[in-house]
Amino acid sequence: MKKFLEEFKQFALKGNVMDLAVGVIIGAAFQNIVTALTADFITPLIAAVTGSTAEDGTVSIGGTFTINGAVFNYGDFISSIINFLIMAFILFLIIKAVNKLMNVGKKKQAPGAPTTKVCPFCKSTIDIEATKCPHCTSDLPAKEEEEKAKA
Repeated sequence: MKKFLEEFKQFALKGNVMDLAVGVIIGAAFQNIVTALTADFITPLIAAVTGSTAEDGTVSIGGTFTINGAVFNYGDFISSIINFLIMAFILFLIIKAVNKLMNVGKKKQAPGAPTTKVCPFCKSTIDIEATKCPHCTSDLPAKEEEEKAKA
């Protein structure tokens, strides 16, 4: 059971899974708020500036046009675009905050610090943290021994 919980924790805390979960949950939670904000504040504000109201007294952005009996309500489309932009901005801020929290406590590498070294046996480039050369399979000397050899 303990191993199962560890595996689940590792799966659940992967970056893409967390981003997706936050996006779905927050998107669902804020959908009504954003729709109300757009319908009750932004649309009337735009209508007040442009002076457009429907015949029944309701406020709409733009309006509609008809082609061969088909009614195209481009005002609703513009409202949907505004909803999308607001939701995308909110999700961007939340994902940015989650990513920042995930990086708290992670050790940062000093800028300009080397990330590779040369194997003393085969002279190939290897990762700085390597203890065995992947090319010649030689056991590499510890950092202390390397520093003594250079001095």
